[in-house]
Amino acid sequence: GCTFQYNRDANNKDMTLRTALHPDEEWPDAVKSGFQMLPNRLQGRLIGHDGSLDGVGPGQGIPGQCSYDMTIQPLAGWGDQESGQKSTAGWLARYGGVFEPHWQVTLADARASGSVTWKGKTYNFQDCPFYAEKNWGGQFPLKWYWTQCNSFDGYMDRDNSLAVTAGGGTRKIPFGQTESLGMVSVHYKGTMYEAVPWTGTMEWDIKEWGEWIMKGRCTHGARPFEVEITAICDVPGVKLRAPTEKDGMVYFCRDSFFAKTTLSLWELIWDDDKGDYIRGKTIIDAAKSQQGAVEVGGGPWWDTWKAKSVMKQPMKGMVRLPYRISNLKKTLMRRNKKKNKS
Repeated sequence: GCTFQYNRDANNKDMTLRTALHPDEEWPDAVKSGFQMLPNRLQGRLIGHDGSLDGVGPGQGIPGQCSYDMTIQPLAGWGDQESGQKSTAGWLARYGGVFEPHWQVTLADARASGSVTWKGKTYNFQDCPFYAEKNWGGQFPLKWYWTQCNSFDGYMDRDNSLAVTAGGGTRKIPFGQTESLGMVSVHYKGTMYEAVPWTGTMEWDIKEWGEWIMKGRCTHGARPFEVEITAICDVPGVKLRAPTEKDGMVYFCRDSFFAKTTLSLWELIWDDDKGDYIRGKTIIDAAKSQQGAVEVGGGPWWDTWKAKSVMKQPMKGMVRLPYRISNLKKTLMRRNKKKNKS
């Protein structure tokens, strides 16, 4: 967190070495403007302006205040519930200078309870869908799309939670190159279904605004699957600022949280006659939501963007390395079991 300004009464206290304040006994009285992020609680009190006068600097918007205080109950991070957190963009994304930008989903699904006060009006909420991610680096992708939903009808119980995160774009990679790729990942009942370009296939069909269609397939690992997500947004959305390499924070993307979202997920089984995987059991049958989050950014967006995810070498081979090692271990274990039986 960060404290922008302490209250006068707190000036005499030694706060220089504090990494966090007690959320109930210290923070409300000590902090005039700032925020802190605790493991399961978020607090903030911000004094500034809304940027409506075309800028983020002093005097470039209508003054206002916003405060919030909420507790978070995690349901899914990024990965299987039993295996723990994974890197969203693969293990290479842990190291600086490889990909630009960096992207990590910290909570694919959670429930939030608390309050937000904006312009003197307080909004209270209980067990609302919550999602969190982190972006860092010099700039956002040159062009990108994104959708997320964890508010599907019939899947809001904690023991039956369902969440999808899908997106992609054109990013910078080493040696002055770029690549366009995407992913679709589903978290359902503690299990992650990850369709990424280093272990499967993914394709997208995204309009300039209003329609997001993404399909993914994974035939590696213990649970081959296929996934489809469609998001339709009939409202114009809101323009937001995003970091750019040359111009800083400027209006560079458009978002909405009112997309009609449909998600389907199938198990894949091997068909000897066709020599390929085919759809088997239906895991999620057209789950629907009226509150999907959607975004497009960068550009140019002159027309529909339709493409398949392609990850360039040698990055693809390097990111796949842990999966190959895991598959080799499983193969050796199976062989040892056969030997022991014989």
